[in-house]
Amino acid sequence: MKIALVCPASLPATQFGGILFLCVDIARESAKIGHDVTIYTTDLDFANNASTFNKDLPRLETHQGFRINRTHAWFSFKLFFVNPGMYFQLKKNKPDIIHTVGVRSFQSFISALISKKFKIPLVISDQGGLTTHPDLQGYITRKLSYKLQDKMIKFVIKQATKISVANQYEKDIFLKFTDESKITIVRNGISLEELYSDSINFKEKYSISERYILFVGRFSSVKGVDVLLRSCEHISNKLRESKTKLVIMGVDFGFEEKM
Repeated sequence: MKIALVCPASLPATQFGGILFLCVDIARESAKIGHDVTIYTTDLDFANNASTFNKDLPRLETHQGFRINRTHAWFSFKLFFVNPGMYFQLKKNKPDIIHTVGVRSFQSFISALISKKFKIPLVISDQGGLTTHPDLQGYITRKLSYKLQDKMIKFVIKQATKISVANQYEKDIFLKFTDESKITIVRNGISLEELYSDSINFKEKYSISERYILFVGRFSSVKGVDVLLRSCEHISNKLRESKTKLVIMGVDFGFEEKM
């Protein structure tokens, strides 16, 4: 089967997080069992942010048995990346099925347009808070941009043949938009091969001799790092007494300076 996976970002931009890894995992495992798989995405590059696009990245690249098809993002607002060229790539390659991850994205909108025009089955997935994300309560410009996306989201969901969700929480969100018969819970898998492939001694690599609390994630209040820092401040004496360090690892998504 010719499978198109669609995502706002792919390798090497690992700072983008869960959506990227879900797409890569599905692509790798689908390719292993003989499917012809391509991830359609932007040219977001690896950086300490989510706004570094690189025209020098290969437009087409093969990785672990699947292809990555990149088109340049003309502009972006926060995590909304606009790459119109992706429409023409999908139109030219005519996949048997499209699976888009991250419903609140330009890429999902393009996927729905292609699905509708060429009558291609469309599977959609989201990661977390389609309607409950903390950014929905942010600055007025951010709230307005999300509000403008509402019609786009409804179009994508209406066009979907099937909605794949990771848990009941996500299912309940989609039930506000569509019938239950469209929704299937498919738990996110974990590649044990990938999980145990790294033999690096973390404490040695980063010269940590004490006990430590580790935070790994985007430097964003959405991820709760602000709550973690305030909590550690409250118990700072106990942390010093027990010789425990707080180690924070991640990528700046606009909160590093404040942090």
